[in-house]
Amino acid sequence: MANPFGNATGRTALACAAVVVGMTGLAFASVPLYDAFCKATGFGGTPRQGPAPSAAVARSGDSLVVRFDTNVASSLPWSFRAETPKVEAWLGETTTVFFRVRNDGPVPATGVATFNVQPELMGGYFVKVQCFCFNEQTLQPGETMDFPVVFYVEPAMREDSNTGHLSEMVLSYTYFAAKNGVPAQAAVAGTGAAKRETRF
Repeated sequence: MANPFGNATGRTALACAAVVVGMTGLAFASVPLYDAFCKATGFGGTPRQGPAPSAAVARSGDSLVVRFDTNVASSLPWSFRAETPKVEAWLGETTTVFFRVRNDGPVPATGVATFNVQPELMGGYFVKVQCFCFNEQTLQPGETMDFPVVFYVEPAMREDSNTGHLSEMVLSYTYFAAKNGVPAQAAVAGTGAAKRETRF
């Protein structure tokens, strides 16, 4: 005769193991899912990513000043700047701005850029069509590269009581030392890690 206590214990152990496996899988999936959610909605000041504006995005005679903020984590010996500190972006029309990075160190270095916008509420209306962010870049000593950012601001921002009054916003990038396509853990752990704004 089978021992019912043993069967119950086995079922409980199996259920616990399934919960542990499920929670582990959820933990690994949560980061890319959260990232995808932010990119789709603009949550937390994350600019949306999408195609060039369609005919449904009405062009207007209205504009917004977009300022650019460029930073480099102290662990990465790079210089980084936008070709211009700001542009006047016409709502509903694409704008292209180039960013330049240079490896000032004595050895090859790999970096990856993260980004956000301020005020955060503009994340839902700022759409990036093309961007170098989250793409691992390796530069040789003294090497310089230029990367384009193509974006547009949806005219619908004017219909939002939280953003309708804004005359400017900031697009901010920070380059970190990279490992496997993501910022190195040491750099991320220090949101307290020093950053420096660069000019060259």
